[in-house]
Amino acid sequence: PSGADGAAYARDLEQTIACATPGRVAAFVAETVQGVGGTVELAPGFLPAAYAAVRAAGGVCIADEVQTGFGRTGTHAWGFQRHGVVPDIVTLAKGIGNGLPLAAVVTTREIASTLAQRLHFNTFGGNPVCAAGGRAVLRVLDEERVQERARDVGEHLLRRLDQLKRRHDVIGDVRGAGLMLGVELVKDRGTKEPAKAECARAHERARELGLLLGKGGMHGNVFRIKPPMCISREDADFLVDVLDQSLGEL
Repeated sequence: PSGADGAAYARDLEQTIACATPGRVAAFVAETVQGVGGTVELAPGFLPAAYAAVRAAGGVCIADEVQTGFGRTGTHAWGFQRHGVVPDIVTLAKGIGNGLPLAAVVTTREIASTLAQRLHFNTFGGNPVCAAGGRAVLRVLDEERVQERARDVGEHLLRRLDQLKRRHDVIGDVRGAGLMLGVELVKDRGTKEPAKAECARAHERARELGLLLGKGGMHGNVFRIKPPMCISREDADFLVDVLDQSLGEL
């Protein structure tokens, strides 16, 4: 409801801490781009203010980089860097293994040392095959300049999706960064009523035409476009052409 007013959202968080907690909190966890939530970017200025409020209440700040990490947003390796903050804990998964079951937690020495006082057990932790795969992923990301590709192809894809929006009134918004984009479908751009059924039909038609897309958002009316980071501009053009046909047949 507050649009791009990051300060307004931060005030909501401060009021929640003041009125719905004893004044102390354990932690604050946030994606810098809400993934399953519909590819929604955090409002500018919100995250620095939120981190300050949480730390003032004794909490730690956790950045969920499972989807936004490893250069997917194009301009930075990590989503939190786009907001000028430094989290206390960062969680990583999915892309870190390129299909292998692998995840990681990065934190400060002070926080990590607390585990020495507790018993922590993980049946599959430290799997050498997955660890080797993770190292190979990091090497490929660096050698093949995958982050630069995400920025270049992502900007091209975003431009083409914006052009598609001008062709189809059912597209209410196109948003995101790098290769983490969202296309929101609405019945009316004025009221922003979600076009859930239309999204489902276009989603299925795109599958028939050879394009697999994710869906998300509270109403299931947002195409979640998060392709492999090795895609080319030609792949991006195919994606847009299929979406164009799928939406045109509604």
